[in-house]
Amino acid sequence: MRRSDLVQNDNRNSPQRTTQIVFGERQHLLRVLDSLEGTQLPPARRNHERRVLEELIHARTKELNEVNSSWDEKVGMVLSAEASPEQLEKLVKQAPKSDFYLLRLISEHPKVSSKTLSRLARHPYGAIRENVARHPNADAATLAWLSRDRSQPLWYLVAFNPNTPSTLRRKLQERLRKLGETAATTNSRS
Repeated sequence: MRRSDLVQNDNRNSPQRTTQIVFGERQHLLRVLDSLEGTQLPPARRNHERRVLEELIHARTKELNEVNSSWDEKVGMVLSAEASPEQLEKLVKQAPKSDFYLLRLISEHPKVSSKTLSRLARHPYGAIRENVARHPNADAATLAWLSRDRSQPLWYLVAFNPNTPSTLRRKLQERLRKLGETAATTNSRS
């Protein structure tokens, strides 16, 4: 056990428990439950640990459903090859902004429409905006808007998206070339 595992965190400075975190915890608990089934523990101990793990898994599922009702069904729909652009748009409109996992999955979906991607381009979570910037269905207006954000690697991703207008692509690739020259100059001085 690491020392940091023993330290209590101040909840005011703790990161938000997003659906990505809660889902990851639940997946980990499911793997632990699977590994428990194959162990040679005394039956009473194995049954107790199974009950504890199942309670924790249930608590994580309840937490996901509190963020977005029927969470597993919605994620399953997004992961389905049959999901339509209209269904994805509806899910984005209904999902709370705090459902980072579902919205990230939608931003990666091959059938997501440019209209839905435009909506997702304004999401506060950087990974969602990055997915939009590299998505082949993103339209020119959305890509131009994302390219103005210099605090993220978005402009770099936009520079290589085939839907980026050629004049904007050249401008962004020139910015990249200048950064490369600056880095080369800095490294040669060291």
